Amino acid sequence: MSHIPPSPAPACAPTPYADLNSVLAELVSRLQATLADNFVGAYLQGSFAVGDFNAHSDVDLTLVVRDDIAEADVPALDALHAAVHDLPSPWAEHLEGSYFPAPILRRWSPTPRDPPHLPPRPADWTDPGMGGGLPARAYPLLYLNHGGRTLMRSEHDNSQVVRWVTREKGIVLFGPPPSKLIDPVPAEALKTEVRGTLARVGEAFLGRATPIDRLWLQSFLVTFCCRVLHTLQTGEIQSKKAGSEWASRTLDPTWAPLIERARQAWLTETAVKLGPSDAAEVARTLDFLRYALGEADGATRAKAVIARALAAKHHGQPGPLGRHGVDRGRGAPGQRFRPAAPTRPGGRGRRG
Repeated sequence: MSHIPPSPAPACAPTPYADLNSVLAELVSRLQATLADNFVGAYLQGSFAVGDFNAHSDVDLTLVVRDDIAEADVPALDALHAAVHDLPSPWAEHLEGSYFPAPILRRWSPTPRDPPHLPPRPADWTDPGMGGGLPARAYPLLYLNHGGRTLMRSEHDNSQVVRWVTREKGIVLFGPPPSKLIDPVPAEALKTEVRGTLARVGEAFLGRATPIDRLWLQSFLVTFCCRVLHTLQTGEIQSKKAGSEWASRTLDPTWAPLIERARQAWLTETAVKLGPSDAAEVARTLDFLRYALGEADGATRAKAVIARALAAKHHGQPGPLGRHGVDRGRGAPGQRFRPAAPTRPGGRGRRG
């Protein structure tokens, strides 16, 4: 294992909220006492890291240990998180995050698939931190669900997105700079992951397997689509606000009102967001999800065509675009290639 740099003092004011800072300081202090030399670092990621938080935001954490937590030590961590959850602050119920062994955090990999001190997960295992709908793919971390009091094994945060945000924008609560612990995440790896996540979301919601019955979920889906398309354009993870503003400027302008309503809904207090969704907004959101899937799919096809053309040019062949920019694989002979027109709201999407 590579050398882990020494840990400087915890940050004094990692957020603008004094009450939250007290909760985070208490968490770090308890982790130091409980984990001792196994504790490497604690970092804010998510909305606090990318700069689009408010007084109702989730508090997303990346927690780093030298070696994975032994099963015999999990009850002590459960007791720690239960005690922090019961602190006299609303923020104490908004914590969420995962414990990364430092070698696992370094870079995403499908191996090792299981912790060496635990039996391999069975073929029918599904991820409890992901709604139980996904099979095992990579290392399951000890995960604290939003507002939870105890830990579970989940791949929820074992992603390129969490690594990118923690490395590039993470706020140090304790430990070395995250860039010392995480390798750079390639833009193409980030794009591949968010495209796959969008496809799974589309399958779940367009197939009606998951109802959109709450305002927070409806507004989240709209801003999520905006952020995915923004990442596919830039190779970076930005805030909900940045992704939504980019989408309003860049995508078909007929989506702009829906995007703005979703962003405003996301800024409301939790009690409002937990209320029921509007049927008309849900229908519009599903149309937008179809549109986003089409845009992501279209970008992939266009990139493949360009890659084939460049490869053919390198080898001195006409290639898929011919010698004059003609797509030899689409349409009638001699017809110039044009990207497929974006799906209009209310129209039939490319998927679903």
